[in-house]
Amino acid sequence: MSTFEMIKKTKAAWPHVRDIGEAKKNKLLRAMAEELEAETETILSCNREDIADAKPKMLDRLMLNAERIHQMAEGIRAIAELEDHTGRILDRTERPNGMIITKKQVPLGLVAIIYESRPNVTSDAAALTLKSGN
Repeated sequence: MSTFEMIKKTKAAWPHVRDIGEAKKNKLLRAMAEELEAETETILSCNREDIADAKPKMLDRLMLNAERIHQMAEGIRAIAELEDHTGRILDRTERPNGMIITKKQVPLGLVAIIYESRPNVTSDAAALTLKSGN
């Protein structure tokens, strides 16, 4: 699948992520953390292939072990505990003519992240964007 195709699919899914509510987001985040830990052996197996193909200076960045995967899962759980600011009213003004102007915190939409060889960034980015409705 091309990058453009992935972006199109992600954009199509955004309204579902944006509107799921805090409780469901937190449930999904906790499930992500559980699945990450449940798949530790599979992840480590794939990581060994990455390590075998890596340049020496990249090894520490790429290398995963059970403890690092556990830390990634704990990071996701910590994000689940953060306050959800989606939909929060930041300011409200009533004009003399009765019009009400509201400044509301809303998700950005699609977030693209460029990073190099750090598997933990993938879980952090996924958790943060889900929590923020992006």
